[in-house]
Amino acid sequence: MSIQVQHITKQFGDFAALDGINLEIPTGELVALLGPSGSGKTTLLRIIAGLETADGGNILFHGSDATTQSVRERNIGFVFQHYALFRHMTVFENIAFGLRVRPRKLRPPKQEIADRVHELLRLVQLEGLAKRYPAQLSGGQRQRVALARALAVEPTVLLLDEPFGALDAQVRVELRRWLRRLHDELKITGVFVTHDQEEALEVADRVVVMNRGRIEQVGTPTEVYDQPASPFVYNFLGNVNLFHGRVHDGKIEIDSAAHAGVTVGDRDTAATVGYVRAHDLDVDRVAKDVSSMAAVVRHIHAVGSSVRIDLTLQVSNEPAEAQISRERHEELSLSVGEQVFVTPRRVKFFGDYQI
Repeated sequence: MSIQVQHITKQFGDFAALDGINLEIPTGELVALLGPSGSGKTTLLRIIAGLETADGGNILFHGSDATTQSVRERNIGFVFQHYALFRHMTVFENIAFGLRVRPRKLRPPKQEIADRVHELLRLVQLEGLAKRYPAQLSGGQRQRVALARALAVEPTVLLLDEPFGALDAQVRVELRRWLRRLHDELKITGVFVTHDQEEALEVADRVVVMNRGRIEQVGTPTEVYDQPASPFVYNFLGNVNLFHGRVHDGKIEIDSAAHAGVTVGDRDTAATVGYVRAHDLDVDRVAKDVSSMAAVVRHIHAVGSSVRIDLTLQVSNEPAEAQISRERHEELSLSVGEQVFVTPRRVKFFGDYQI
């Protein structure tokens, strides 16, 4: 089931939650709505579901206008952040609920419901827990039950609002990988809201980056990360250094170091900001070329698979963060207070270089 969002607007008092949103989601694609709090991602999800009414615009499912349809008519499966399970019902009863409350003419036979529930328990890897109550389950298990309940009614579209937001970090990692495998098996059109960049980049087929009620960029995880369309997208995805510089002799200089290969004519008064991801910043004891910048090591955080080095550029006194491998860290054997040189492998500039 494809989804088309056409010119959707939504106002809450003086606050524009959505400002002319246009988006197309092909059948079978898993899409992440990513952005900070207040960006409009949950409002958009709820309008797609029919839980909120847009002030303007249309929602189309597979080419048919669903704007005025109810949630039931849209045949949506919705998974909330906080599970919303019935505490007085067993796991089996929670999953079967949506099928049992259907009108009598549309309600499946009792055995068919039971078969469907047990098949879903197998799908979400909760076989043997059918008779337990939500209070007897872990957070991750409860979220799987919520997902199974949403899938029980065989929805044409699955919508998830911060589905793993209430879980601890390790469980989140396990469940988002499981969700990706589940989607690959079911091939259902899915849209999920998250503010977790890593979650969106790992799970989704495409990522919709939102900010202040508008879409900043739509693309595959690789596209939005490696080819950000705006300073906001670049800054929002991953650890980023912002280096302030100026144009001198037709070239951009950052911290008195020329960035090779960037020429901007003779506008020596122009100011600019260069964006460099932490893992794109080389660290060494000697300058590699004219783009190398002298810096002082302020802190070394050597935990995990990579090492984070906090630095201060010597000329501008601006902070910087580099991320290097443990092997490189052991090779350099750096210490706090030591002078080093940092060299950007990739620097991104936006617009016409004006701040």
